[in-house]
Amino acid sequence: MAIRWPDHLFLIGCGNMAGQMLARWLDCGLDPARVTVLRPSGRPVADGVTVVTDYPATLPAGTTVLLGMKPYQIADVAAAIAPLCGADMRVVSILAGTLLADLRARFPAVRDMVRAMPNLPVGLGEGVTALFADDRTSAQAKADVAALIAPLGLAEWIGDEALFNQVTALSGCGPAFLFRFIDALARAGEALGIPADQAARMALATVQGSANMAARASARTGDSPGVLANRVASPGGMTREGMNVLDADDRLLALLTDTLTAARDRGEAMARGA
Repeated sequence: MAIRWPDHLFLIGCGNMAGQMLARWLDCGLDPARVTVLRPSGRPVADGVTVVTDYPATLPAGTTVLLGMKPYQIADVAAAIAPLCGADMRVVSILAGTLLADLRARFPAVRDMVRAMPNLPVGLGEGVTALFADDRTSAQAKADVAALIAPLGLAEWIGDEALFNQVTALSGCGPAFLFRFIDALARAGEALGIPADQAARMALATVQGSANMAARASARTGDSPGVLANRVASPGGMTREGMNVLDADDRLLALLTDTLTAARDRGEAMARGA
């Protein structure tokens, strides 16, 4: 899918997530002269990217506005930016818990609007971005946003916005949960007597290689990670004994379900607060 870069990209906020997205786009050929970042600190972002510390008086026609600040700031940001947005502009929001209907109420002149929820590996081109748009957003705008997101990794359109918080809990929050798992795997190895530095390296390499293997198997044979796990775990062997602990009473599934539920519920509470 060919990338059709926006005529002008205006980022409001450039923290961890928006910063990763921008870095990847610049690596893939986005002209930094097309980018303006609103950043109260004024800290530089990248060579050639304009950084401003206050809201501009105008925005160029055809601008794509990326809302990348904290969700609680939406009211103040919309009050300053919405009057500058015309019908030819687009708004892409990565604000957790902020519904499209709320965005439309705050940016009434903008027809083409997309919610997006990326995760941190987008900076490597290996992320996951969930996308949602309603029927008011044009097919061309959806295609252009999908092409813009493509260099970031997997893009998944969500048909029902009611599932957006669930998807955010899985893929948006998922990297943090996996980082915690890697850390726990290393610490468990250390608890068994493996030197801490070795356990950390081995845990990280094990997860990285296993994830790559699972992706390759899915693409080539359609085998799921569950199938691979059972294939590795020979009856009566060491792996099977360990998996019996994880599988007892579905304890691993229950733990992860509780984890995603807590994240989802927080997203819904944020939406009510907005």
